Amino acid sequence: MARIIIVEDDENIANTIKATISMVGYSGDICEDGLLAVDAVKSGRYDLVLLDVMLPGLDGFEVMERIKATGVPVIFLTARQNVLDKVNGLRLGAEDYIVKPFEPLELLARIEVVLRRQNKLSDTMVYGDLCADVSKHTVTKCGKRISLTPKEFDLFVYFLKNIDIAIPRERLLSAVWGFEFEGESRTVDIHIQQIRKKLSLQKALVTIPKLGYRLDSFEEGRDEA
Repeated sequence: MARIIIVEDDENIANTIKATISMVGYSGDICEDGLLAVDAVKSGRYDLVLLDVMLPGLDGFEVMERIKATGVPVIFLTARQNVLDKVNGLRLGAEDYIVKPFEPLELLARIEVVLRRQNKLSDTMVYGDLCADVSKHTVTKCGKRISLTPKEFDLFVYFLKNIDIAIPRERLLSAVWGFEFEGESRTVDIHIQQIRKKLSLQKALVTIPKLGYRLDSFEEGRDEA
């Protein structure tokens, strides 16, 4: 899975970001200094840089100038909301510019877009004996093909990308169906029921009362009869 360097001098923020990306299997290292970050990125160990602007040593824009020749994609994560700063960051070659504070799911979604654009993500996602092939749009269990509708497949993959995260029904509707509407959360519930039944996820895909659903990390034998 992708290896990410988090260039952030606020320890709490850095640790929060690291915990967030680890939930979907990304490896994260923290660097608190701009100069040290340049050396780390040039080492060739990383697939993505999450870069703050206000840093000791060198600021984020200076770091970007020095590492852009490596070709490692950069997402700026900063509290600086000035439009000129955003324009500057993007003109320097950054893939994205996210203003703090941000939602964990938004960060993960933007990271995924950048990594997929850079061909850093595998098209295969594994959960226990289940394997989802995104490019083929297929799911197998112990090597045997499981028939899912297109929306059931998209919903399952969305959960795989957000393991251990409680996801509201409204967010699932928006992410999988591509639009929001009121009074139709039953649509999600029906699809969840089918996914549980077809993939034997009765215990792993849990209901969060008055909110939505969460796919827990895989545990051997949990859903066995």
